[in-house]
Amino acid sequence: MTRDELDRIAFDQPAFAELLGFRLISAEPDEVVAELSVTEDLANRNGVMHGGALMAMADNVGGTATMINLPEGKTTTTLESKTNFLRAIRIGDTARARCVPLHKGRTTMVWQTTITRGDGKPAAIVTQTQIVIEWRD
Repeated sequence: MTRDELDRIAFDQPAFAELLGFRLISAEPDEVVAELSVTEDLANRNGVMHGGALMAMADNVGGTATMINLPEGKTTTTLESKTNFLRAIRIGDTARARCVPLHKGRTTMVWQTTITRGDGKPAAIVTQTQIVIEWRD
């Protein structure tokens, strides 16, 4: 895959990612990095980033990582996801996600995403399995 093709796939984010305010920083076959500003719209009743928003961020970055590693004619969907919540991210802070592969196989890919706060401390670690499937119109 050429650099232009990789960038076209990686930076063509779905509307849901845009709704969240997801910002893709970099995309390489073995590392995808993104950021998200924590706003009141993404917070829970305690004034910190909602767990579902953290999970959505990780799911999107893991999906992006898989998409840029797929062979032609294939697509993906999340098969399984597990999140360990370690620390809160307060409103006004920035969540930064770094996604790296644990396994890149023919039928599945497993990714680990570490989401950190602005101070660099880990807030969540997400491990997700993406299934590789035939694209059908």
